[in-house]
Amino acid sequence: MSAYAIRLFGDPVLRQRAPEVLDIDGHLKVLADDMVQTMYEAPGVGLAAPQVGVQKRMFVYDLHDGPRRAHPS
Repeated sequence: MSAYAIRLFGDPVLRQRAPEVLDIDGHLKVLADDMVQTMYEAPGVGLAAPQVGVQKRMFVYDLHDGPRRAHPS
């Protein structure tokens, strides 16, 4: 089961500017891991934090060219 529900086009949260990620800590790693799980179950190749209702300027992606990646933007 996905860690998060993906918000769809038209959801007002997707129009809000998310704040930058300033602290990289264990909570951010857990968020990234949960987002990757959600992305794979969707299925997809990328997922932004606001798409799962988390107001952080962050995304995860997998281009299937190596190890999993998570990057704050």
